[in-house]
Amino acid sequence: MSKDSEKASVKQQESISEEYQDEVKPIDTTAANIKLANPLAGIPHDQLMDDAANFAKEHGLGHLEDDFRKGALVAQDPTVFETLPHLSEEDRVILRRELTHRWDQPFQLYYLVLLCSLSAAVQGMDESVINGANLFFPDQIGIPQNVSSNQWLLGLINGAPYLCCGIVGCWVSTPMNRYFGRRGTIFISAFISFITCIWQGLTNTWWHLFIARFILGFGIGPKSATVPVYAAECTPAAIRGALVMMWQMWTAFGIMLGTVMSLAFYNVPDPSGITGLNWRLMLGSAGVPALIIMTQVFFCPESPRWLIAKGRYDKAYESIRRLRKSNIQAARDLYYIHVLLEAEKEIQTGRNLFLEMFTVPRNRRAALASGIVMFMQQFCGVNVIAYYSSNIFSQANFTNIQALIASWGFGMLNWVFALPAVYTIDTFGRRNLLLVTFPLMSVFLLMTGFAFYIPEDSKARIAVVALGIYLFTMAYSPGEGPVPFTYSAEAFPLYIRDIGMSYATAVLWFFNFVVAITFPRLLTAFTPTGAFGWYAGWNLFGFFLILLFLPETKALSLEELDQVFSVPTHIHAAYQIKALPHNIKKYIFRMKVKPLPPLYQHEGAIGEKHYAPAAGGH
Repeated sequence: MSKDSEKASVKQQESISEEYQDEVKPIDTTAANIKLANPLAGIPHDQLMDDAANFAKEHGLGHLEDDFRKGALVAQDPTVFETLPHLSEEDRVILRRELTHRWDQPFQLYYLVLLCSLSAAVQGMDESVINGANLFFPDQIGIPQNVSSNQWLLGLINGAPYLCCGIVGCWVSTPMNRYFGRRGTIFISAFISFITCIWQGLTNTWWHLFIARFILGFGIGPKSATVPVYAAECTPAAIRGALVMMWQMWTAFGIMLGTVMSLAFYNVPDPSGITGLNWRLMLGSAGVPALIIMTQVFFCPESPRWLIAKGRYDKAYESIRRLRKSNIQAARDLYYIHVLLEAEKEIQTGRNLFLEMFTVPRNRRAALASGIVMFMQQFCGVNVIAYYSSNIFSQANFTNIQALIASWGFGMLNWVFALPAVYTIDTFGRRNLLLVTFPLMSVFLLMTGFAFYIPEDSKARIAVVALGIYLFTMAYSPGEGPVPFTYSAEAFPLYIRDIGMSYATAVLWFFNFVVAITFPRLLTAFTPTGAFGWYAGWNLFGFFLILLFLPETKALSLEELDQVFSVPTHIHAAYQIKALPHNIKKYIFRMKVKPLPPLYQHEGAIGEKHYAPAAGGH
């Protein structure tokens, strides 16, 4: 490494606050090795233990003074716990098992993840029950689809919740989290989801259904902005990606369950005085799991990080102790969070938090990266299938019931192929999953679109359309499916995490609305071939956005990510441009090439030593 590079690397560790005031001077990207520093590094053991003991006394945790002393030593360098004389053999066994059995976690942690997963299933059902209902309600509420203006109205009704999320629903999650906490926000949003699902089933005009679905956005928006953050703040770094991605995996399950409800109620007859009972039951069915969430959420612990932000350290310890296996682990994590959040306070300027999200360089890079993955989750084309697959399959000469069964197949594959991401998201990393799957999604969408050139009376047309959509889903589910919410939930520092996640989910739902409202008309104007080609092009565009602007976040604590996002965008992009041809030669053509130095070197923080991968894996 050159002297200039070494100086720049050292400068990155000297002062967190300086990083936020000015961009780092350009460094030699051919040898960029940016260390992710632990703020406790270098503090003498006696001083560190005294600091931890004082912290415990000052915050009503004096009875745990010894645990905090030991926890602070482990937090300083988790790799040397075997040689620390202050730890008992019992402590070492606990810490050793943490490394060798990372899935050995308390029941309470898994119960919390189960609740978050159920919240995601509600989300998926809210999105997909409209799919089957689309086959029935347009004619019954006066908007038959043989008129172009009615195609826009159908898109407006389908997209109503996401319009609300984009302009209002996601933004109210910040004050809701501030005043009601993570659990309270989840309870309120689940209540709104329950009420509006029933309401949708009672409507008889397009504008009434639009209003009901618009209000549903107040249930979808705050929940989608809060649940991934809640999961991220409660889970250990080593398995955080896998547990937070449960949001998307069980959203996929909810999408599948929504198509099951469409099939279950398809043949329900209309009793006397009721028209369209089948589609009304479809829309109302998503309210049932929302009711279950309302009854269970307060049995889970509140987010420890949220409680620390409120100054309630005693409650924060109680919460994190329920989520960890031992006192020393809970004390270590709580003290480490405290130290990092104290350092984080140095970067706050006192300005409007929304403005700080774009004026502070570290925050701006997190917003850019989160915005990219959220935008691309919509413009990769998956939700046109989730909302309109029945219509698409109908245009491929499926009968209505065949179209619903084929849509169920899409939902099933979407869920099943999200399962591998539980492992891959914390091993292969977020970036690598996206860089591999985006080109595949583009190819499979083109395959689906060109299948419509096959003669209508040929069974091959049905087969190739279904195969293209299914292959697309198999590529989407382990990549752009789970990554966006996981990535956005961990990218922002705590002091703007609520508003940062509100921004990220607002981007997602606004462009979700754009996709929902435009696709019925797009399908007619472009023809299916042009419509699928349009989204195939966006997938190629997304590949280069991910390559240049998305830092890897795998296996870093939420606070240590400050260092990753402190690397200037142009340095990150320059490194990845150099890494792309290198990794194509190495991983695709299997050539022997000289190794590139990693962009980030992570040492002395909670978790194992690792190197964040460059493009294509490194």
